[in-house]
Amino acid sequence: MNFREKIIAWDDVAAWRATLRARKQKLVVTNGCFDVLHLGHVTYLETARNLGDALLVGLNGDAAVRELKGPDRPVNAEADRAAVLAALESVDGVCIFTERTATRFLALVEPDIYGKGGDYTLETINQEERRAVEKAGGRVAILPLVPGQSTTALLQKITRL
Repeated sequence: MNFREKIIAWDDVAAWRATLRARKQKLVVTNGCFDVLHLGHVTYLETARNLGDALLVGLNGDAAVRELKGPDRPVNAEADRAAVLAALESVDGVCIFTERTATRFLALVEPDIYGKGGDYTLETINQEERRAVEKAGGRVAILPLVPGQSTTALLQKITRL
């Protein structure tokens, strides 16, 4: 498969999800900026993928990343970030969404499992996102982080060079 085929347009993601349901495959979904991919990201994605039959990554679009991370981010454009994620073996699909939060994305794809990083708890994740997942019959799974791995720390290290 060409990894670019794993990038799923917003208008096509509901049909992609329906195909998984018809096959009775368990869908794990996670989301984020994934601006500068590092060991923490790939470990997290592998862990998420191992919770089900397929992993869909919801990718914050460029404008949302600027809102979340500041005017100097993202470092990599959304199309590039999507392609790099799609090239990973653990990722079955990538869909870019425009909002700052994943609520509308989650309501559309109705994951069986919604993976969030270990820097969150069930109480501290976005509660609208949590309700969207649980309303569709899914559950939230908190996944461990790789200590010392973050894009912010990596960018700070680069600026010190």
